[in-house]
Amino acid sequence: MGNVVAVICGAVAIMLGLFGLVGWWCSFVELLKGSIPPILILGGLLAIAIAVSNIKDDLKAKSEEKPGEGK
Repeated sequence: MGNVVAVICGAVAIMLGLFGLVGWWCSFVELLKGSIPPILILGGLLAIAIAVSNIKDDLKAKSEEKPGEGK
């Protein structure tokens, strides 16, 4: 019974979302335009953080290598 209720609630939410999207299309597009710069900034920060972490891991792995094993 719980699954049926979840499916019905999900279908109702989708229908309301579609009606809202059609009704407020201009506002939705404006929201998307406004969200692109922050998403790019956060994505760039994430990429830099991952790259720095990988560089640190590589340097740590090289410093832990015993002499002669790396060749």
